Amino acid sequence: MDYALIIRQVNDFVWGPVMLAFLVGTGIFLTIRLKFKPWINLPYAVKMIMAKKSNSEGDVTPFQSLMIALSATVGTGNIVGVATAMVLGGPGALVWMWISAAFGLSTKYGESVLAVKYRESNSKGEMAGGPMYAMKNGIGGPIGKFLAVLFSVFAVCASFGIGNMTQANSIAAAFSSSFDVDPALVGAILVILSLVILFKGIHSIGAVSSIVVPVMAAFYVIVALIVIVVNAGNLPAGISEIFTMAFSPSAMAGGVGGSIVATMLTAMRWGVARGVFSNEAGLGSAPIAAAAAKTDHASRQGYVNMTGTFFDTMIICVLTGLVIASSGMLGTIDPATGKAVSGAQMTILAFSTVFGEHARVIVSCSLALFAFSTILGWEYYGEKALEYLCKNHDITVMYRTIFAFITYIGATQTLDLVWDFSDTANGLMAIPNLICLLWLSKDIAKECFDFEERVVVREKNGEKVDLSTEDMGHKLV
Repeated sequence: MDYALIIRQVNDFVWGPVMLAFLVGTGIFLTIRLKFKPWINLPYAVKMIMAKKSNSEGDVTPFQSLMIALSATVGTGNIVGVATAMVLGGPGALVWMWISAAFGLSTKYGESVLAVKYRESNSKGEMAGGPMYAMKNGIGGPIGKFLAVLFSVFAVCASFGIGNMTQANSIAAAFSSSFDVDPALVGAILVILSLVILFKGIHSIGAVSSIVVPVMAAFYVIVALIVIVVNAGNLPAGISEIFTMAFSPSAMAGGVGGSIVATMLTAMRWGVARGVFSNEAGLGSAPIAAAAAKTDHASRQGYVNMTGTFFDTMIICVLTGLVIASSGMLGTIDPATGKAVSGAQMTILAFSTVFGEHARVIVSCSLALFAFSTILGWEYYGEKALEYLCKNHDITVMYRTIFAFITYIGATQTLDLVWDFSDTANGLMAIPNLICLLWLSKDIAKECFDFEERVVVREKNGEKVDLSTEDMGHKLV
């Protein structure tokens, strides 16, 4: 029996048109149900990132919670995923990434609201929350508990694959190609760094993420903007081609798009798939970090964590797309394979139009930092999912140890099968999570409109509101 073929076929179904329609459809439904408040209040949400609610329950600040979530989402998808989408789906895929992210704001808001609303305290006094607790406490009964177990199992599986081995493999490949560093040495360093950070728990992950994520994101944004500015002459044609191919029934790219041929449906499929893969809206991972935040209202943290989708896809992914579109490199054929250059190599080619040979170093270092931060974020997700399944601290310690050492395997082994399996587990997380979001959409709307009436309107008028001190009757579950 060809297990690799079976896993690949399951993966194609999981990330196929039905699942993508379910993901985007849930986002559209929630956006309408919430009367477009996530869109309207996006500027307000960005302002809330640095707000501190010291009297509120929680383990980390709202900012650290967002950085943990971003550490897991800002990763290889921002560099490799965008290039892959634009090669296989045409330049128009970038528009569909943006559209899926727009509706993903509501999805990320909703799942984060539920995570805070239904969170619990564990035996160590730390917050434990996420879709599994929303399913157990919100939906309740046998159905809720079954969905919670299902989600947790998929999350633990995904944490070892898409959150660990595949990321370690990307780091090793980046350093091997750019600096000729032995993957075994990279793997050993990753094990040591992971052990040091992970064994100090959520506070350590939050502290490291709050430094690494902003620095690496700022660096990448700056170098991307430099390329876009230098290649500004190609930008109007590139943007025109992006929008033309996003909505054309069948189109062939011109000058900046090389020989890329794609239909609107192809652009939509690859754009939405890579967009969701990058920002994880609807997969249920980021809400696990949201549940750890110190906040006075579930909706406040929902808005804060919602900005992760904005920063990840609407800014970083779009910048990568514009770098590629303005470079004139899209459609370049690799003479060795006869196929269009894709993935990280396409992004390196685009950056090389300005930075020359240094482009490989820039992209490789960015990829390595993004991937390592993803390892940290996903360890926390997997740990909390395992904690739900088995409330035993010794098993948690064992999980952290195994997780750290598995980075070595990821760095030193070929992972085609692991990529497909972990990608499938990552996608399967979405099914129980989306069911939960639709089931509890009434709860999300209630929290949203309550917060709008009691807080947002007043804070937009310049009044300071802290429900943790002002209204002790408002108690998060």
